[in-house]
Amino acid sequence: MNLGLRWKLYGDGSAPPPGEVVRPQERLSWGRTTGLGAQHVVAMFGATFVFPVIMGLDPNLAIMMSGVATILFLLIVQGRVPSYLGTSASFVAAAAAISPEGANPALLTGAILVAGLVLALAGVAIHLLGPNAVLAAFPPAVTGAVVMLIGFNLAPVVAENYWPFDQWIGLLTMAFVILATVLLRGFLGRITILLGLVFGFALSWLFDLAFGPAPLPEGQGGGAAPRVDLSAVADAPWIGLPDFHAPAFETSAVLIALPAVIALIAENAGHVKAVQEMTGDDLDPYMGRAIFADGLATSLASAVGGAPTTTYAENIGVMAATRVYSTAAYYIAALAAILFGLCPKFGELVAATPAGVLGGITVVLYGMIGLLGAKIWVENRVDFGNPIVLVPLAAGLIAGIGGVSLHITEGFSLEGIALGTIIILLGYHLLYRLAPADMRPAPAPDGDGAGHSAAGSGAGIVLGSGVEAEALGTETEDTGGGESADTGKEGPRGGGPSA
Repeated sequence: MNLGLRWKLYGDGSAPPPGEVVRPQERLSWGRTTGLGAQHVVAMFGATFVFPVIMGLDPNLAIMMSGVATILFLLIVQGRVPSYLGTSASFVAAAAAISPEGANPALLTGAILVAGLVLALAGVAIHLLGPNAVLAAFPPAVTGAVVMLIGFNLAPVVAENYWPFDQWIGLLTMAFVILATVLLRGFLGRITILLGLVFGFALSWLFDLAFGPAPLPEGQGGGAAPRVDLSAVADAPWIGLPDFHAPAFETSAVLIALPAVIALIAENAGHVKAVQEMTGDDLDPYMGRAIFADGLATSLASAVGGAPTTTYAENIGVMAATRVYSTAAYYIAALAAILFGLCPKFGELVAATPAGVLGGITVVLYGMIGLLGAKIWVENRVDFGNPIVLVPLAAGLIAGIGGVSLHITEGFSLEGIALGTIIILLGYHLLYRLAPADMRPAPAPDGDGAGHSAAGSGAGIVLGSGVEAEALGTETEDTGGGESADTGKEGPRGGGPSA
């Protein structure tokens, strides 16, 4: 069986010249490959440990399981789809509802485990039926609305859980992330979350020195506390296992988590299309494998108490900039992540992130998750003049974001994202079937059959970080020759870095 574990040395092992690429089954010298692996680690680092902290899960375990998940993914796709699996943002809204402020992590990971299994089954179905099954079940109008539901449902979390701790640190961190995302170029532009964390940490330490401890919100009992408290870091050992826990299961929690499956299918489909565009390989036969692998990895991670996983857009950006798609670099990145996960001192440092810093970062991230839904609509030219599209989406968005509840029995109700998703999904497909043929929404012009326009959109729906969701073919290498950074084909075909 070919597992993609053999790599042919590219040329003499040095970096490819302009217009050339290193394919997934090739590699540079091991020294250069290790350096690329380090770049992939830094690219995924910020979001991979920020989201577990936000969801109340162990960041050490999340980092370690992201490495395990990446290796599992690469084996299942036989090394044909180079990807790093970091922590998924798609379950953050579910975490806020199921386990507010980390109150019930077992129930949260149980719901995520079931969602991961559903995603894996969807991957099997797509593998058997073909990638067009994604578009048939989840057209861009539906996918965009569900992604928007996930993002905008998180607005109260920022306002109630993080921002009140230190509004000025939050405001300054938010401003830094916004400016860095727009002004920084190259590799630094792909790690703005990590840079924002470092900036916020340093700023919080300076505020402690200059102004003393920060006052605590009334809901936290009042008083004051230092913004930066590293006492747990000093007490933690350098080497040790992260905190594992078994999942717990409740139907209501599972229903809250299931809508994220739609977003994850779209993410993975977009990632496969992005890599296909950059490498020139036909990866449609591997789309089902990729979705199955992500679902299985998510279930495996959550089974031991870890965070959900997804393919990361930042790492697509690293590949586009370097024109090196070798999966060998991803194996090195995965092994490095596993080693980080075995360092409790690192986990305590992550857990010590000041709440004000998280407030500033999540204001940007959560809003961008929501607006990625609108981006899907725009790229696929969704027609809101058509009532088949407009009416169910309008109803589902208001019901989901507004917190409308539907009480089924005394102990069971549907609300929030779960209810909104059901209204959108069932409403759209029911109206589509009942409407006359001339009213039914047509696929976007120049569509490729997978819900992404051929003019360079694909990876724009990736939610892994919420920041570097790169549009296909928009990364250009600064060679002065107007060549695309990926294949050396004629310049970029539209788009640009997504919001």
